[in-house]
Parts: sequence; structure tokens; C-alpha cells
Amino acid sequence: MTRLAPFLVTSQRAFDEMFARLRTQPRIAIDTEADSLYSYFEKVCLIQISIPDHETHPAAHVPNGALPMRDYILDTLTFKQIEPLGELFADPAVELVFHAAEYDILSMKRDFGFTFENIFDTMVAARILGWKHVGLGSILEQQFGVKLDKRFQRADWGKRPLAPELIEYARDDTHHLLRLYEIQRAALEREGRLAEARAEFVKLTRVAWNEREFDPTRYGTLEGARELDPTALGALRELYALRETIARKEDRPPFKVMANTTLVRVARAQPRTLVELSAVSGVGEWFLRRHGREALHAIERGCEHPQPRLPRPPRGISPLPDHASRERYARLKEWRKTRALARGVEPDVIASNDALVEVARQNPSSIEALAQITALGEWKAHAYGKEILQVLNGAK
Repeated sequence: MTRLAPFLVTSQRAFDEMFARLRTQPRIAIDTEADSLYSYFEKVCLIQISIPDHETHPAAHVPNGALPMRDYILDTLTFKQIEPLGELFADPAVELVFHAAEYDILSMKRDFGFTFENIFDTMVAARILGWKHVGLGSILEQQFGVKLDKRFQRADWGKRPLAPELIEYARDDTHHLLRLYEIQRAALEREGRLAEARAEFVKLTRVAWNEREFDPTRYGTLEGARELDPTALGALRELYALRETIARKEDRPPFKVMANTTLVRVARAQPRTLVELSAVSGVGEWFLRRHGREALHAIERGCEHPQPRLPRPPRGISPLPDHASRERYARLKEWRKTRALARGVEPDVIASNDALVEVARQNPSSIEALAQITALGEWKAHAYGKEILQVLNGAK
């Protein structure tokens, strides 16, 4: 099959040319690349888009999977005037095909304010169909004999200019999706699972971005923290807070400032000088030069105010506060396990943990009431409602 070169979109002219073609399509494949491994405030760096190349193969009867694909790599750091895509993505007449859509949708909602109406997620479809492997690489190898290059999985997508091999790598995440879509949609229809899949896709369009909040007590969960004495634990508390401050200020992921294992080593060693700090394994020259003295002051504060015991994270309100609701939840989990085994799918394909918690807590007495539980959804309420109500009645 002919494989056209990807189109890198970095200008208004290139964007307008791409958008004009996208507007003629009933279905497009979408993916994104972000710089979460290299920035504290992560951002979308690329949007990959693939469509059939009808211009060189205009025959209407040729299925999408048999056409060469036209792949666009939209560089959102170089060209930022992408608002028209929001109109396209919100159009219910245009089907957007993703693999593992949730993160992509959340990221684009956060960065661009986009909304989504009509999606198809090939990972969700694979799970509903009971496919053993649901990662894109495994699926493409099994279905098409295509092996994705994994060398650039941890690439810095925020670095410019983009290397040609990164552009080629990025395009592979969407290049085969429409072909995969054709296979999965047909399988879902054969097995009577398309409505179930559509209900899950609708849920994905409604996910909302929640800003990450720093929890100053989580240092107590780091490996090795439990073995520290009170003085060292105090030092770890202060170093953990300092790392967060530096990460925010310099827009680096916290682990790029100092790894968790190194934090614990420094807290245990309690160095008093830059020479002693430099001797601790894992402390980089960059950190030592720019933040070494801050670290020494943090260690000193921690030693002056020891932490007598591991901190307890803030307690939330238990969603299952009484014995009866916990019993209902246990019975629902057992039902879900049996149902999943019979279908050959993972248990959360039948119902998520959040859905079971809400059902157990609310203890609805009708299918109509079940359908009001957002985490469960109308489709599953009607598909499994009688069984769920029987489980609930048996748990009383």
C-alpha cells in the first residue's frame, strides 16, 4: 500500500489546506503528543490527524482501509491559531477515531477548550470485544502485521525543531486507525455490542479536566520513608515540599528535579555541606549548582523539626459508610466477576468500581433509578438492571 509522506502543519496556509480537506470527511483519526515527561505544566505539542487520500484515489466504493492515508502533524507550539478545529470536533456529523481517547480529550479540553460529540475509541472497542491485547502496538501487529517503532515513546515533544524520525513516529499513532475502525465496527455489529460501545464513547466525551493538586503529605508514601527515623523523616518532608516549589517555578516534572529514591537517600544522609550533598548517589550537578543551598536549608529545617511518625493523608468521606452498603458492594463485585467471565471481558467492562460503589450506596429499587447513576449509565442500567436489582435485593 502506498504510504504518502506526512504533512507537517506549521503555517496558516498549511492549516487552511488541511482544514478544507478535513471538512469533507465524515470520519477522521486523531491523536496527540504532550510534554508531560518534560514539563510541570504539561501541554499538547502535536495533534496528529489522518484521513483517506480520496484525491489520488477518488473511487467512492473503495473502503477507507484500502486507501492510502493522508497524515497531518499539526505543530501546536509553532502554529497556535487552531480554533476552527474546535468547530470540527464538536460537529456530531464528524466521527473522531481515537485509541485510548480519555487523555487526548482531557488535554485538548484543558489547552484549547474543545468539546467533543461523536467519537470512536479503538481501545474501548477492543475491551468490549474481549480482545486479549488492547494496546495499539499489539493490536496493529496482530491485525495488520505492523510493528510500531517504540524508540521514541519518551521523546521530548516540546523540543523544536522536530526531528524527521519523530514526525514519522507520531504519524503512526493515527495512520492505521481508520482501517482498524472498519474491522472493530463490523465486529461490534456482529456481536450486538455497538450500542454498548456507543454508550461508553458518550461517557468519554464528558470527561472533565481537574487541575493537579499538590499533597504535602505524600512524602510518607515514598519507598523507604517508613524506615526513616524522625529526624530523617522531617528532612524528607522539607525536601519534598522544596522539590515541588522548584518544579513549579522551573516548569519541570518533579521527578526531573530529583527522583523519589534520591529524596529518601538525601533525607537519610542529612548532608550539611555541598560536598556531602554531592556525594549522595543521584544528586545531579544541575541540582547541586542551582538548588544545593536551598536543599541544605530544607534539611536543616527538617532536622530542627523532626517528624515523629508517618503523616496520614487527609481522610475523605467514605462512599460506603455502613455495613449494609459494603455488603451490597461485595455482592455486586461477585456478580460482576461472574458476568465478565461469561463474556470473556475484564470486570470493569461490565461496570466500573465507581459505578458499583454508587449503586451500593444509593441502593436503587428500579431500573429507572439505576439509569440516573451517571457512572453506570442508561445502557448498562437497562442491559443489566434486572440482575443488579436481584443482587441488591439479595444483599438486604
